[in-house]
Parts: sequence; structure tokens; C-alpha cells
Amino acid sequence: MEETVCVVAGGGNGLGRAAALELADHGARVVVNDLGCEVDGTGSDASVPENVASEIRERGGEAIVHHGDVSDFAYAESLIADTVDEYGRVDFVCNFAGILRDGISYKLTEEDWREVIETNLTGQFAPLRAAAKHWREASEERGDGERDEEGFDRQRSYLAVSAGAARGSLGQANYAAAKAGILGMVRTVSNELVRSNVRVNALVPNGYTRMTETVPAEHRPYTAEEMPPEKVAPLVAYLASEEAEGVTGCTLYAGGDRVGVFSDPAMDAIGVNPDGWTLESLSRHFRDDVASDVDLSRTESYL
Repeated sequence: MEETVCVVAGGGNGLGRAAALELADHGARVVVNDLGCEVDGTGSDASVPENVASEIRERGGEAIVHHGDVSDFAYAESLIADTVDEYGRVDFVCNFAGILRDGISYKLTEEDWREVIETNLTGQFAPLRAAAKHWREASEERGDGERDEEGFDRQRSYLAVSAGAARGSLGQANYAAAKAGILGMVRTVSNELVRSNVRVNALVPNGYTRMTETVPAEHRPYTAEEMPPEKVAPLVAYLASEEAEGVTGCTLYAGGDRVGVFSDPAMDAIGVNPDGWTLESLSRHFRDDVASDVDLSRTESYL
């Protein structure tokens, strides 16, 4: 990974910080982006990404800081453009930016819905669009196996960060919707960019972060010692490397001592009626015939 140019959005804390350090330890040149906000998205502190970049430099690595909000399309464009200006290329972007504003659906405010969707979903798409535009333009004149003027001789890669909440999480309708939306975005854009030799994947990480600390201590699923964010970072580095060539369109898991691959959504059961379905025929056949082997009550008990 020597001299691979990596942008780590949301790289100021937790999982993003661990990823930035891991990438730099393997010789990557790292652009540390972070707004430096609180977990709920309020505030801004430029020292947050600077502290990580300084730590990388103290460890003998190379890093620069880019302070800003990746959900802003103009800022996301500048993040990619400034990285190209500094290093001449962008090889890998991973995006850990995200906020929480929890609330039961019928009490969730419009502001908290919009802010979480904006940061967690738009904040993934804006830098992906900016990177994709650059990579597409850089590869237009390149034939397979050839190098263009910028040395585009390897696959580029974008890693969007989702969460286990994408499967549903009590009190997090906004966060769950954004994280599930990331998975559909990745499956779509990976197909759009495959001809440009660009890989696009999603990561579902599991590690102790500031977000974990918003859960009351007695209900936290694990401790910092059991699930440190540093154990997620090696998979991030792998996906940035040339060893991951051809890995695209996937939803991947990393947490503790485990890594894995999620399956895409698939139909569990299907029923065919040549005459078309009616309310009456569905009432007679849906439970006992069409979905006889399927659990149709999929809510979870949190009591």
C-alpha cells in the first residue's frame, strides 16, 4: 500500500481514526476529514482531524487535514479536488461520517429525521459522487491494462459505512433508514462504475465508539476491550489494497475477531396463481401455501 492515497471521511474519532492510523501504518498517504462535531451533529472543531493527522505524522506516516462537512456537495467536491492537487491522485475513499439523534418514530422530530438522513445518507453520496466523477474522467481515455497520465494503473475503491441498524433498530428509524439506503446505493453505484475499474462496497462495522456510549451502560452490547475499533481497521486496509481487486458490490462485516460477507436481499417464498391473485385467494392460500415456511411476524421483543 506504499503511497496509496486514501481519504478517510469521519476520520477524527473511533472507527474512522482507527482506519486512518491503520492505512498510514501500511504506508498510505492519508487525508483525514472530519467536521469535529458531537455525536448528535452539533458543533465543529478543526482540532479533531488535526489530532489524528498529527498522530500519524508522529508515527512516521504522511497525513494532511481537510476540515468540513461531507454532506455538503460543494465541500465534497473540494475534498476530492484538493486531494488530487496535493497528491496527484485519489486511490481510496472510506467514509465513517455519521451522527445519531434517536427517538421513537411517533416522537421523532422533523429536524432530527432530516439531519440524520442528510448526514448519514447524503453524506455518503456526496463524496462518492465527487470521487466517481474524478475517477470516471481519469479513466475515459484509458484502455484495459494501460496507464493514463495520472498513473491510473490499478482499481480505485470507495467504501461506504453502513451499520447493523440497517436491519431495524428500536428508536432509530432515521438512522436505520439512512444505513439501509447506503446498501441500495452501493449495489447501484458498483454496477455503474465497474467499467471504470472502480470498486464500491459497504461496510457494517462493529466496534466500541462514541455512539456506543450513548447507550446506557447496563444495555451496551459489549465493552471497549471486547470490541475495539482497531479490529475493524484491517478489513478497511484490505479493501484499499490491490489484494481486493475485483471485490465490489458487497456488504462486508468486521468486528472483534470476525469478518464476513452479507447476502443481498432475496425472496424467501413465492406463490404463482395463473388466474391472478384476489383478496379471496390470498386469504385462502397466503399463510398456508405461499408463506408456509416463512416467519411472518418479524418484530423483535425489546422487553
